[in-house]
Amino acid sequence: MTIHRYRPHPWHGLSSGPAFPDRLHAYIEITPFDSVKYEVDKESGFLMVDRPQRLSSLPPTLYGFVPQTYCGPRIAALANTAKGDGDPLDICVLSERAINRADILLRARPLGGLLMVDKGEADDKIVAVIEDDPIWGELKDLSDVPAALVERLKHYFMTYKIAPGGNPVTIDAVYDRERARAVLYAAAEDYAERFVARS
Repeated sequence: MTIHRYRPHPWHGLSSGPAFPDRLHAYIEITPFDSVKYEVDKESGFLMVDRPQRLSSLPPTLYGFVPQTYCGPRIAALANTAKGDGDPLDICVLSERAINRADILLRARPLGGLLMVDKGEADDKIVAVIEDDPIWGELKDLSDVPAALVERLKHYFMTYKIAPGGNPVTIDAVYDRERARAVLYAAAEDYAERFVARS
């Protein structure tokens, strides 16, 4: 066991998971109860207010990111976009029990994902389930998730940035577990190139 004198940075100081990419860590920034969008401050690692949500829709799942991932050129190549969004890879996590606090770490299994493009930048959303969840834990692929829940996820991401003048977001694809694994590997390689190779 490693004892830290200080809390590690959620993006850079935590591992991506015990058996990445099949079992991974998810750092949760937002819960389904949050009408404010929180985001980790890249410098300090503290959760900060990004913006109050303009509309009334709430995230249908826990929402955060996979540590030590980065949406850079490999993510862009998979999405056929000019570039990635420059953030860690986002993740939505299904939980049968209501988890009403953020700033937590959990273990999850990926099921698939959504290819979101925001102003021309790839901004994938991995969809996962908490490891050993008593209800959702048997799911193997995004095709096992009820279609209505996938539609809620799509609707949330299609509306959470709507502003006067239009919507900068499109959902270009819904993909399976194998594609999610490729996205996770690409994001880990982008992270290693961007942060590890330069240190």
